[in-house]
Amino acid sequence: MELEGTKKDILIRQGLKLTHLRLLAALDDTGQISAAAAQIAISQPAASRLLAEIERIIGMKLYQRHPRGVTMNAVGTLLGERARWMLRTLDDAGRDIAEIGSGQRGSVNIGAVTGPAIELVLPVIREARILYPDHDIMIDVDTSDKLAERLLGGSLDFYLGRVLPGLDGSAVKMHLIGDEPVSLIVRKGHPLVGRSNASLQDCLEYDWVMQPPGGLQRYTVDRYLLEHDYRPPNRVVNTNSLMMMLAIVTRTNAIAPVSRAVADFYAGPDGLSGQIETLGVDHKMAVVPYGLVTLRGYELPAASAAIHQMLLKHLNAQKVGAAEF
Repeated sequence: MELEGTKKDILIRQGLKLTHLRLLAALDDTGQISAAAAQIAISQPAASRLLAEIERIIGMKLYQRHPRGVTMNAVGTLLGERARWMLRTLDDAGRDIAEIGSGQRGSVNIGAVTGPAIELVLPVIREARILYPDHDIMIDVDTSDKLAERLLGGSLDFYLGRVLPGLDGSAVKMHLIGDEPVSLIVRKGHPLVGRSNASLQDCLEYDWVMQPPGGLQRYTVDRYLLEHDYRPPNRVVNTNSLMMMLAIVTRTNAIAPVSRAVADFYAGPDGLSGQIETLGVDHKMAVVPYGLVTLRGYELPAASAAIHQMLLKHLNAQKVGAAEF
């Protein structure tokens, strides 16, 4: 029985401390001993001594030096990742304790790609401001690869987006939501607006404003045109900025493919005061399915769990409404 207990906490018994964990996580992040030391507010000589202590405790080397800093080996990388996970768990415990002590107070870090941010996160946040007025809510809108990186790094509690190739599927779980349809938007009064016979080929004669090559939505549009034997637009302005895209569309005859949720919002009464319209051109462009992504085996802090549950409830209500319709 004693042997079993020793196996469970052998590193702690041999002297591994919280300071060691903080340094490992910082070194894994920065790749430099000086930067890691600064991150946890100790001197570089002290950091070097701590690293020597860790190597003595585990009986193995952690890293290799090179002119620009250090590179963690397999052992160092493993310990760095586990250290980050344990520190995050302690931070979350602190958040939970604070929430328990103050009742309804807590912080929530949500990520979302643009369409779901408007279609799903926005209405839930509006409701959450009423139910949980003291919650501190941060919404990070970005591409799925960036959101996944932040989820694994501990800066997001969950995100609405995709699990792209290269992400370890065993590290996350996803509540599947569905495809993300693409619409074509133009300025009010565009020559193609109101034309009952306007086709996708007609659209390709105009300038387009699109996500740069390499983005998932851009890939979706390019692939659709290729598969349906359309030549790509002759002139394309590339930008990752939705604001710039909308500014160009409202001031020129350019056409922009965007998420249908984005198109409906900006073409609606709450959007850009009627300056944007959606073209009624027949096509079936849709970005691959997305979902609600969380870390596998990770229990959300109380405040985040409440917002996560609200999102699931909102999604279920949407499904019921669609089925009844």
